[in-house]
Amino acid sequence: MQRVAAGELPETLRIAGTGATVAFGKRDAVAPGWAAAVSAARAAGFEPTVRLAGGRAAVFHEGTMEIGHAVPDAEPRAGIHARFRNTAERLARALVRLGVDARVGEVEREYCPGRYSVNARGAVKLAGIGQRVIGGGSHTGVVLVVDGERRVNDVLAPVYDALGLDWDPAATGSVTAEAPDASWDAVRDALVAEYARDYEVEEAMVDPETLSLARELAGEHRVT
Repeated sequence: MQRVAAGELPETLRIAGTGATVAFGKRDAVAPGWAAAVSAARAAGFEPTVRLAGGRAAVFHEGTMEIGHAVPDAEPRAGIHARFRNTAERLARALVRLGVDARVGEVEREYCPGRYSVNARGAVKLAGIGQRVIGGGSHTGVVLVVDGERRVNDVLAPVYDALGLDWDPAATGSVTAEAPDASWDAVRDALVAEYARDYEVEEAMVDPETLSLARELAGEHRVT
């Protein structure tokens, strides 16, 4: 986001696998149960982090996909809702390609609830979306549960209990639970195909300068 906003990189879509982390929102970090929630995450094998955007605690693990879209924009606040909507709709269309009855909208009592969540059948949450804006650009980020919804629930149960958050584990889903043949690579390819409808997509790797900056910024998100 920072490098795109500064004009050092073009508009960029990043799709990546993830490690195991509970990504807490800033509201979580000031909640009475914060220390207990952090301990619960670590006890379950998840490293706690604090993210820049989004609502309440969400889960990344080896079966989830991170999708990040960094956009240069002189007036990024004006397009917040359009970016949320476009991202959610693209993701839903990509999952429909794979046989998922994917829809945009919040599921009752889902974890980390959001208006632009992507769900299956109107019953289970598959993905959450957050957004951050700075001078010169924006970043829209997605965490999609490709596989392993049970692992999401196993760590969220003690974390949400510590934070005093109401949710229903039955509202947590995954892509493979809806479409068993949908591999991680197939999800990625379907998503890229949807972005290619609106953009000229050129494949690239994250450059060394961006990785170096990421290492410098990582400390801002670690929980000590």
